[in-house]
Amino acid sequence: MGPRNVTVVGLQWGDEGKGKIVDALARICRYVVRFCGGANAGHTVTVGEETFAMHLIPCGILTEGVTNVVGNGVVFDPPVALEEIDNLRARGIAIGPENLRISAGAHMVMPWHKQADVLSEQALTDGKKIGTTGRGIGPCYSDKAIRSTAIRVGELLQEDAFRRKVYDVATVKNKVFSALYDAETLDPGKIAEEYVEYGKKLGPMIDNTGAILRKAIASGERILFEGGQGAMLDIDHGTYPFVTSSTVTACGVPTGAGVPPSAIGQVVGIIKAYTSRVGAGPFPTEQDNEIGETLRERGREYGTTTGRPRRCGWFDAFAVRYAADLSGVHELALSLLDVPTGLDEVKLCTGYRVGGAEVERFAPSVMTDAVAIYQSLPGWSADISSCREFDDLPAEAKDYVGALEKAIARPITFISVGPERTQTIVRQTQIEGLE
Repeated sequence: MGPRNVTVVGLQWGDEGKGKIVDALARICRYVVRFCGGANAGHTVTVGEETFAMHLIPCGILTEGVTNVVGNGVVFDPPVALEEIDNLRARGIAIGPENLRISAGAHMVMPWHKQADVLSEQALTDGKKIGTTGRGIGPCYSDKAIRSTAIRVGELLQEDAFRRKVYDVATVKNKVFSALYDAETLDPGKIAEEYVEYGKKLGPMIDNTGAILRKAIASGERILFEGGQGAMLDIDHGTYPFVTSSTVTACGVPTGAGVPPSAIGQVVGIIKAYTSRVGAGPFPTEQDNEIGETLRERGREYGTTTGRPRRCGWFDAFAVRYAADLSGVHELALSLLDVPTGLDEVKLCTGYRVGGAEVERFAPSVMTDAVAIYQSLPGWSADISSCREFDDLPAEAKDYVGALEKAIARPITFISVGPERTQTIVRQTQIEGLE
């Protein structure tokens, strides 16, 4: 039952171009499911002259006939979601209970989560800051673990009980903020009123999404699981503590969507032709120089969610191989191959040295003191944005793709040569139904 399904995950520090690949695969799937993260994600899809940036709504929303699901593993921010829904509707995208379902079990980002995110980050000294987006993601997942101060989306449907819960939790949070940060207190009555109104708008879309998906699996319908962020930001397996607060690898699909592990199906790992990351943390292949600046400007490397400039550097195949093994990746989608065009040479990291000795086995913890070992290849100057077949690419670009495949030990079956939907080369993918 599982192999027909598809899971799309990022293998770097996020921003790999997952949105475009999800959009391409959505047309052969019945469901598209977000299973992790929250409004800190930013997935971009370009259709013709129009660009859509999704944060909480799955990218399948642009494809007719697809039911989009926000799974229980997501931390859901109602005002952000409603703004996103309104913006999409204003651009002609129909959204309603027929094509969008939100898990009643998803935990809800509340105003105190955003306040805690900002205040706690401000309180840290330089060098200790995590680089959070300030969207309340970490504090919301923290309350999920604490339990007594957590509020789930389904509680919006029980208005009286919800109001009491908001009052109780806000009272606790106000005491904490006052004691730790001398911050302004939150008004629980105002918050409850605001969120009750959100609940009235979202109510028809709130459902037991795990049950819906398990039924779909039993019926043989195809599901696409859409990951957020990237493996190097995974709470357990990334560059801790400079990570996000959820399991963003394929390991997070079963618990984040409410499906059995066998439902994961074909795993597609998304990589970009170089590396970028937002915020603090180790980055062995970072190029804090003209090369890094060139990659940033050509790749428009500014956060979809935050607008922050991203740190850029050469491709780290040593880290990506680890991430691909962790998620059980079957095939790779390579994005932004057009960005390095014009460079005299392109490099990929094939290993690390720490203290002069080559590292035998990758672990995120070694990145802090690592010196990258590079393989250099000739660059290419020809414009590849109009290439639609692999053989159309310059020999140097094909050699670079081959070097990546060898280093990661997986085939690259999708190659993006520009932002638009049609600017994609599809090679011998194992996913049924794609032509």
